[in-house]
Amino acid sequence: MTRRSKDRPTDPRPAREEEARAALRRIAAETETIGTSQLARLGNRARDHFITPGSEDDDAVEIWGKRIARGLALIVLIGLIYHLYTTYVAA
Repeated sequence: MTRRSKDRPTDPRPAREEEARAALRRIAAETETIGTSQLARLGNRARDHFITPGSEDDDAVEIWGKRIARGLALIVLIGLIYHLYTTYVAA
């Protein structure tokens, strides 16, 4: 009766598949791409810098003035980098 079930070899595939899936999950959790997460943090910091209104005491005009000034500063920085590159590196 129970002799047949004991004589039958157990199928090792499900156990091996589960072990492989667990190993893949562990590898995926341990190998988060550092460059991507660091780039995402940098992008979030830049976004927060330009969007964050500042202290709660500021009124709407001061908030928009800060945003406009920071945007213009970014444009000037990009222009300066372009100018220096075309003047000294590409020439």
